Amino acid sequence: MKIKAFIASISAALLTACGSVEVNHYASEKPELELSTYFNGTLDAWGIFQKRDGTVARRFHVVIEGTWKSPTEGVLDERFTYSDGETQRRVWTLKRQPDGTWQGTADDVVGVAIGKVAGNALHWKYVLRLPVDGKEYLVNFDDWMWLLDEQSMMNRSVMSKFGVDLGEVTLFFKKRT
Repeated sequence: MKIKAFIASISAALLTACGSVEVNHYASEKPELELSTYFNGTLDAWGIFQKRDGTVARRFHVVIEGTWKSPTEGVLDERFTYSDGETQRRVWTLKRQPDGTWQGTADDVVGVAIGKVAGNALHWKYVLRLPVDGKEYLVNFDDWMWLLDEQSMMNRSVMSKFGVDLGEVTLFFKKRT
């Protein structure tokens, strides 16, 4: 009997750990995030990549130029500069769908990123082609952004492959005034 109870409690703990917050949890949070407003113009972002053990492996700065054809269709041109001098560019094309979700594409994104906005939060999921030491890996991103005020945003992304966490990316965004 004790073994069954132990197994049941471990199973319950594992199932709870697998649960995740839904973006609608943030629906009443302010300020309300409108992508075409926040990501319009020039923004700076500073970030780090941490390995699974918490070690900071990379630091970077990003300059983002956001332009919009309409409130439902825009482009984010991201230019990364890493602390080791490496540079990278990613250009996102964003489109709001009739159901309110967002779709995003970029050259190094496999397929389409799917995002949902509620309140001050954006939750993206996508697969990224990640170059590492001359090889390319397909990595899953579970990407959360929270608008803190009209000028500032936080971003936390968990990177995984085959269900195993590889590390986290944390960014702080600031709109230029």
